[in-house]
This record gives sequence, C-alpha cells and structure tokens, in this order.
Amino acid sequence: MTGPRDWLTAALTRLVAGIAIVVPAALLLGASPAAAHPMPHSVVELDVYQASVSARLELPADDFSGASGIDLSDTTQATLSGKAEAIRTYLGKHIHPTSTGGKAWQVSIGELSLSSTEQTSTGPYRELVAEAVLTPPAGTDVRRFTFGYDVIVHQVITHTALVTVRQDWAAGQIEDEGTTQVGTIRVDTRTMTVPALKVDLGEGSAWRGFLAMLKLGGDHILTGTDHLLFLLILLLPAPLAATGRRWDGLVGARSALLRIGRITLAFTAGHSVALAVTALGRLDIPDWPVEAFIAASILVGAIHAIRPLFPGKEALVAGVFGLGHGMAFSFVLAEMHLSTGQLVTSLLGFNLGIELVQLLLVCLALPSLLVLARLRVQPTLRLAGALLTATAAVGWLADRLGLPNPVARAADSAGSHTTAMLAVLTVTALAATAWTLATRRHARPGPAEPAAVTCPEREGRHAATTCEPYDRDQSTDTANSAAT
Repeated sequence: MTGPRDWLTAALTRLVAGIAIVVPAALLLGASPAAAHPMPHSVVELDVYQASVSARLELPADDFSGASGIDLSDTTQATLSGKAEAIRTYLGKHIHPTSTGGKAWQVSIGELSLSSTEQTSTGPYRELVAEAVLTPPAGTDVRRFTFGYDVIVHQVITHTALVTVRQDWAAGQIEDEGTTQVGTIRVDTRTMTVPALKVDLGEGSAWRGFLAMLKLGGDHILTGTDHLLFLLILLLPAPLAATGRRWDGLVGARSALLRIGRITLAFTAGHSVALAVTALGRLDIPDWPVEAFIAASILVGAIHAIRPLFPGKEALVAGVFGLGHGMAFSFVLAEMHLSTGQLVTSLLGFNLGIELVQLLLVCLALPSLLVLARLRVQPTLRLAGALLTATAAVGWLADRLGLPNPVARAADSAGSHTTAMLAVLTVTALAATAWTLATRRHARPGPAEPAAVTCPEREGRHAATTCEPYDRDQSTDTANSAAT
C-alpha cells in the first residue's frame, strides 16, 4: 500500500514535469514574430522582352556570403570590382533556365552593386544586386520556360527566393506599376532538393501593349506638373490684347479661341515630332539638359504672362519649346528597351494618351480662361498665377542643375494630386460656363419700343411732346367729309 508521503511525492513530481513542459510551450507559442528573427528573402524581378528576359537579383549580402564562400562583410561599392569575377562565376553556376523542350538558355551576368535596404520585420541589411540577361535559343518561346535557380537556397535551407515580373509589355504590364508574383523557390524538405520553377506568362499581344502605353501616356501628362504648367501659362494671356509691353484689353472670344487652338496644336506638333525622332532613332541624350530646358521654358512662359515678350507668336514659341518636352517624354520609352515593332506601337499609344488627356485638360481650362479675361480681378489673378509658376520654374531649374531645394519637391508633389486637380478644373469649368450663359441671357435685348411721333402743330416749345400715332383711315375720312 502506497503511503501518503509517496503519493504526495509522485503528485509533486508530475506537477513539476507539467510546468516544465507547459511553460516553455506557452513562451514559444506566445512569442511575437519579431522574436523568431526572420531572415530577409531574395527577390528575382523579371523584365520580359520579345527575345530575352532580364533578371534583377536582390540578394541579402550575409546569406550570399555564407552560401557562396565569397566574403562581402568588408566589401564596399568601390572595392566590389575585385570580387566581381568570382560573384559572376558563382551566379552563372546556379541559374539554369531551360525551354519547355529542355534546351538550355544562355545566361549573362552584368552589373553588380551593393546597397542598404530593409524588408518587413527584418530590419536594415546589406544587399547585393546583380543584373542578368537570360536569352533562349532561337525559335523557342520566351514566355514559357523552366527557371532552374538555387542561388543561396542550395546552402541556406531556410532561405526563400521570390520571383516576380516587373515588366511584360505584351501582357500590358509596364515598369513602375508594381510587380506580379510568379512563384517562390525554396528547398523541398521531403527530398532536400530545390525544384525548378515553371514559368508560364500566358499569351501576349501587341494590343495589350498598345493599351498599356495609352494609359501610361495619359498618366505621364496628368502627373507631369511641369508639362501642364508650361501649356497653361502660355494659354493664360491668350484672350488678352497686347499694347506695347502691357496686356490691355481683350481680343474677342473668336480670336481667343483661335489663339488657344494654335498654341495647343503647336505644342502637340513640337513634342510629337521630338518624341518620334528621339525614340525611333534611339538617341542617347542626357536627361538633365533637357529637364533644365523644360524648367527654363516654364519660366519664360511665366514672364510672358506678366509682360508680353512675344505677343502673337505664342504658337511658334509653344512649338519650339515643345521639342524639349517631347525629348523628355522619350526617356520613358527608352527605359523600356523595346524591340522596334513594340517601340512603334508604344510610340503611337503613348503619344495618343498624351494628346487625349492634354485635350481634356485644355477643354476644362478653356471656359475659365475666357471668363477670367473679362473680370476686373483678371490682372491680379494673372499676376499671382504667373508668379507662382515662375517660383516653381526657378525651383525646378535649380534642382535640375544640381541644387536640390524644397520648392522643386513641393512642385513635383503637385502631380500626385491628380484627382483633386481634375475636380477643381471640372467645377471651375462648369461655374464659368454657367456664368457665361447667365450673362448672355441678361444682356439679350427685349422687344423694340414704337418710335415716338412728333406732332407738327406742337413744334417749337412742345417739340419734345409726342402725340397719338398717325391713323391713315382717320385722315381719309376727314378728307372725304371736307369734299362733301
């Protein structure tokens, strides 16, 4: 028979054992995600072109060093070139794309760089970025392939590589509009191997690319504060007449409309020609002189709105300055590295998107421009708008010449409020149209009053006195009575 002391000893032993199991389990289950120290993952961003795929590899430097044996702990961007050959050799051995038929693709590792970055819950870390070009054999499908990839993953079994598509023109996906996830690459813990990723991007078409570029062109002009500001500041004094070096009086509604139309068309022609020549010619033009030229054109337009610099020649100036704006538009297409056929289609779609949105904005601004010219406060509002535009232009010019400043940042941020801008333009256009219609209705003349008749017998002192209207029938009756 078990005594009370033995029973008590057994109960205490069970209690202690239970606490030893439950407490650590509760601590582990209740630990926050940060307590698990998650490691950053790799990212492989694909840009899909007509005959090749570019891959941007973003690799945590510490994990890369552990997997490759290439120590990057003390390496800087300046000293990275000393290890570039070893890095490229390692990457080339662990990237093996193949076609659906099993044919190997050619892999070329290009530019390498080191930077600091951060992922959610990981904190800051150093990152090795490598650019690679994956070229399939002739006649194989670039949109369907097997992506054999085990950089870092083959040694660090907890590591994950996230594969995404950043640009795929034929699918209507272009850069700077986010990425589409293709899949993840990790170790299969059952077989301890790294399975290749099957990539199937579906069917692409030129129509999808055209629509994507149409949207991009519209977004570019809508968010391009500098382009819009240049056009609007040239249109601001269009309804006004120039007398000497002053804006004085109006030119009439029809003349104002013709001026606005000529300025808009000239600007359209200028930037369309420059966009086509620069893009199709694949001209490699530095961006900062073009961007500085655009800022200078805005400043000239603002001064012209204050004092006439080239009255009557606004269309010519708009066309000349439009050439610079067109070169800036071409930088967007140049960064996409499209084939000639895709470039031609993109050029049409991109330019059409620009013109459609530009036409919409001019139509929304037109009623307000015509009404503003007829108001007494027009000089004050015009001067305020011109000074504000000139301030933004000076800020942009300084920034694009290498002097960053808060004015340029504030002016650039205005392009992020497109919804508010469209709402304001729409409301002011409706208000200006309603005001114009109401003004014309009140100014319409009423029925003509009958002409006053002066009685001959009341000439002289009573010459201003009117008499009853002359009755032809009454005078005839009087004459007949006299004859009788």
